[in-house]
Formats: sequence, structure tokens, C-alpha cells
Amino acid sequence: MSGEDHRPSRWIEQCWEPFVSEHPERIDGFQSASGIPIDPLYSRDGNEAGPGEFPFTRGIHPSMYRGRIWTMRQYAGYSSPAETNQRFRFLLDQGQTGLSVAFDLPTQIGYDSDDPQALGEVGRVGVPISTVDDLDDLLEGIPLDSVSVSMTINSTAPILLAMLLAVAKRHGVSPDQIRGTLQNDILKEYSARGTQRFPVDASMRLVVDVIEHCSVEVPAFYPISISGYHIREAGSTATQEIAFTLANGIAYLDACRDRGLDLVAVGRRLSFFFNAHNQFFEEIAKFRAARRIWARICRDRFGIEDDRACQLRFHTQTAGSTLQAVEPANNIVRVTLQALSAVLGGTQSLHTNGWDEALSLPSEEAARLALRTQQVIASESGVPDTADPLGGSPFIEELTDQIDRAASNIIQEIDERGGMLHSIKDGFVRNAIEQSAYEAQVARDSGEMLPVGSEEGGEIPEAPFHVDPVIEQQRRGKLEQFRANRDLRAVDSAMAQLEQNARGTVNLMPSLTHAMESGCTLGEVSSTLASVFGEYQDHG
Repeated sequence: MSGEDHRPSRWIEQCWEPFVSEHPERIDGFQSASGIPIDPLYSRDGNEAGPGEFPFTRGIHPSMYRGRIWTMRQYAGYSSPAETNQRFRFLLDQGQTGLSVAFDLPTQIGYDSDDPQALGEVGRVGVPISTVDDLDDLLEGIPLDSVSVSMTINSTAPILLAMLLAVAKRHGVSPDQIRGTLQNDILKEYSARGTQRFPVDASMRLVVDVIEHCSVEVPAFYPISISGYHIREAGSTATQEIAFTLANGIAYLDACRDRGLDLVAVGRRLSFFFNAHNQFFEEIAKFRAARRIWARICRDRFGIEDDRACQLRFHTQTAGSTLQAVEPANNIVRVTLQALSAVLGGTQSLHTNGWDEALSLPSEEAARLALRTQQVIASESGVPDTADPLGGSPFIEELTDQIDRAASNIIQEIDERGGMLHSIKDGFVRNAIEQSAYEAQVARDSGEMLPVGSEEGGEIPEAPFHVDPVIEQQRRGKLEQFRANRDLRAVDSAMAQLEQNARGTVNLMPSLTHAMESGCTLGEVSSTLASVFGEYQDHG
């Protein structure tokens, strides 16, 4: 039977042919190594929805990777802004197509590098950023109007966005030229990760402030990336990962609707962030089910009729928790399988972990190989040549349906408990994740799910990367110099204005941006907000 017979005719008429009319070069030339022509889509049933059609089970774009390969966005950040800038430049030179910034713990929670609370943590798990000058150093030589920047930051996300806007202004880049993504997903911090600073309700206000501000001032920027990655890293199952993530998404849309925002505009700029684990087929089915569930949520629960606003766009990162310190070269295989599952599941961007990340921050060699893994899949495997290559497989379709049902049942249970905010506050979500993590650890301890290569123990190699302890001293010196050279009257005025506005109801992004431009530090701004909002007390 010819490939033509497998194409859903309605999909060709409504989705594929309009795309081809704009990109005629993408219709021809796709064939296997044996010369067999490859169609853009294969289907068992000509009436089923294809990629680009609601509910997007098969992908959000008609062309999928024929039209554009996923963004290769390697996550990096360590030691100092200058050193991280060198790593970014290295990755861009190797063919990376977007930046992804990892911040150290003090920056994530809202402490300057010279704060006593930051002692011993500066530059350990990401780059330290305390001032607009730091962010300027981090992005030196990187054109903000052409390279998209993703920032994995949550509690202090509005402050980092304000810094980015201030840096862009310094370099003559207008806000509407900035592209990238801000994680800005505070809800999963309370149940899975733990870098929250402010109480839940105040944090939700800041999240919506960012979304509202970006919708007007930074329209090409994704103001939130709702993350299941950290939920999975904390020990959840695949089904819990998408259920809790999409339930968080419901809470954010509820908050945006309460603010009076246009949900079509908001929906078009939402993005998601998922984990890719070792269970190859389950992960593929998970991504397909997540798209379908989110489309139904947007259409049925929120009445969003615009198809683009119902699309689940997502970034994927391979699973750090699966990497092993014993025989770490085996991690290359794990990362490759995980990356392949993300591509077969239809991801829009991808980070592949370095094989040595179970030992330390990745070496330059490991970072290069991680990027090359994506490039080999993209250019040598043939996987991107047709949309949803495993769609129609009885196994994949059944897994997709079962994950859909199971995750939807969890979301219904959360609704019956009073919604996600209540389920976070009363510990339901965290308890569920911890129970799954416990069960997985029991399976490992019993030998039932022991990772390959760790059966009989073994030596752990020396870590390839160490953060020089002198970094903290250098950071303290730089902050001292920064404070000595700023206009204290401007700083005091900006902080007073921020505090006054925080006590009211206005959007805080303009005040935060003004504070960054005036020379305030991240720690000072966070402390001012904490003086108004209070700090989260975990009684779990």
C-alpha cells in the first residue's frame, strides 16, 4: 500500500497543504537510506486528527520537524557570570540554538552572593547573579535580539526578568525584540523542589504580574514554563508528573482569569517543561497524552476556542536523577534513549544532560557530547522525517489512552479537594510524590530496579569539575565595588516605591525594572518584598 493511502486527507487539506504553499522546499526529498519516499504523516484512520489539529495528540505543528528542528537548548551555569558566558559561547559555536541559564541557590531564593545565608553555595549549582552588571557580564557578546534566552528561575523570576529588560535597554534592544522563556513556575517549588521564598498567595500575584506585563511589553517572550521536570526528579511517576503539572497550569489560568487577562493571549504564550526518563515508550505516550489533556482543559474548562491557545508547547530535559556515578559512561546510553523519547514525543526544545553530571557540573567534553547527541538524532537518524512516527502503534496508542485516563483522574481528585492551591497547602501533592519516591527506592534497594552497572558497587571516578572556593571572595569584592559606585538616593527611592506598590495591588514589574536600573541588588529587592509579603513557613 502506498504512503499516499496512509495520509489522512482532511489533515492534508487543512494543515499540510497550507504549510507547503509557504514552504514548498519541505515537501520533497524525504526518503530512507534505501530510497523509499517518506510521507509527512502516516495514519490508520483518515478521519483522525493529525499534527497541528486539536487536540494535538500527534503534535502541535502540521510539519513538525520537517518544518523546523526542535531548539537545542543546553542548560548551563556555574562559578561566575564570566565563566558561564564562556560556556555559552562555546555551546553556540558548537551549534546550540538557544541559551538556558542555571542559577545558583542563593540567586534562586533571593540572596546576594555576600549574604551570610549564601555561604558555601555561591556558584555551586549554577551561576550567581546579584546585580544587573552580573547579568550583563553573563550575556556579554550575545545578541539579545536574535538569541533566545531561557532562565530557570522561580521565586525571584520577576527580578531576573527585570534585570534582563534593564540589560537589553543598555544595549539598545527593545522589549518586543527579546525572545526566550522564564520558568516562573512557583507552585511546584512548594511540593517538589523547595526554593520558594514568599507565601503561596503572594507568589501567585508575582507570577501573574509577569504574565500580564509580558503580554503587553515583551510579547515574544514566554512568561512561564510550567514544570513537571522537578516533580519527576522528586520521585513522581510519569502519570503524576503530567497530572500535577497540568493541575498547576489550571491554577495559573484561574489566576489570570481572576486578574481579567485575555486567556487566548495568555494561552498562546504558556509553555511547559517535562522530564524524559528511562521507560522509553511510556515517556513517548506521556508527552502525547499531556498535549491531549491540556487541549481539553483549555477548551472545556476555560472555553478557549482558539486552537493555538490550546496547544501544549514544551521543553524537555533528560532525567538527572537516572544518572549514575558508578560506570558513568553508561549515562551516555541513558541520555540518548531519553532524548529520543522526547523527540518521538514531539518536544519543541531539548536539553541533554552530560554523562558526568552524577559526579559534578558537566565538563566541556561532556557538554559537547550531550549536544552532539541531539545533533545526531536530528541529522542522521531519520526520526524527524515524519510527524509522530510511532502514532498508530497499538502499544503506543494504548499507553497514551491509559496515561490520559490515569492523569485525568488525578486532576479530578485535585478538583474535588478544592483545587491545586489547596492541595499544595495541605500537603496532598507532596505526600503523593514522596510515596512514589519511597516505592521506587524500595524497588531499587531490593534489586528489582537496580541500574545497570551498579549491581556490585564499584569505584566512583573523581569529579571532573570543581568550583574554586575563591569565587565567593571574588563575588564579595565585586558586590562591594558595585555598591560603592551606585547612587544611593536613587536606590533608596526605587526601594521605597517598590515597597509602597507591593503593599497595594498594582503590577510590580515596572517597579522591579526601575529598581534594577537604579542599582538595587537582587537580595535587597527580595528582602523588601519579604518585608511586605512575609516568608513561607513550611510546616509539612
